[in-house]
Amino acid sequence: MLKEECKALLDALNKVTACYRHMVLTIGGTSDSQNLREELKKTRQKAQELAVANRNKLTTVLKDKTVTKEDKAEFERLWVIFSTCLEILEIDMRRALELGHEFPLNVPKKPLIQTGMSGGTSGVAARAMSIQNMKYEAEHNIDVVDLKDLENEINQVGEMMYEMEMKVNVPQWTVEAKQDPGAELKSTISVGASSIGMISVEENKSFCDISKVLAGIIFSAVLIIAIVLAVCVVKLS
Repeated sequence: MLKEECKALLDALNKVTACYRHMVLTIGGTSDSQNLREELKKTRQKAQELAVANRNKLTTVLKDKTVTKEDKAEFERLWVIFSTCLEILEIDMRRALELGHEFPLNVPKKPLIQTGMSGGTSGVAARAMSIQNMKYEAEHNIDVVDLKDLENEINQVGEMMYEMEMKVNVPQWTVEAKQDPGAELKSTISVGASSIGMISVEENKSFCDISKVLAGIIFSAVLIIAIVLAVCVVKLS
């Protein structure tokens, strides 16, 4: 039960962190707005709440001496994933701070970044917050006021990561992955591939089979000739 709770919390943190990264990439671009800055603030605070919950759950169970060896190995794996996710969140928060300083909303004639991304981000933010519609209630100068809060929160995340290392020592190189690299990508390939792809695979397969048969025939013929020549040489001698 505890293992499932930890996995659920970690999945939620991964989702929110991914949404936050998606929105950070739009700062200073054509999708940037006051609503985006408020969405960024709410999303990163949601991520920090989930991070605290993850830390408390995993720290408690990893310090428990009664946990079996198999369960401990699984919790250590979750701990490494959580630590990596937290590092990514900190990196994106620092990126948001830098871009926020570079692209304040109320400065006229500030050139925008042509990121190639367009449209609003309210759907992404709502997905991160697990709600249907976002409610906006921030003041007009949130792009300036929030930078100080963001800087403080970056320091808090850094302190959390440091405390985690002090409380629970789980070196990443000691944790074994449960899947081979790229296994999750291979598993997502649809079984119902296009007919062209299926035909191509079948053709390649049959071509390989024919090649193997021809190679076997040639090898057998060469071997027979070599035996015949050897017999002839023996008789002539």
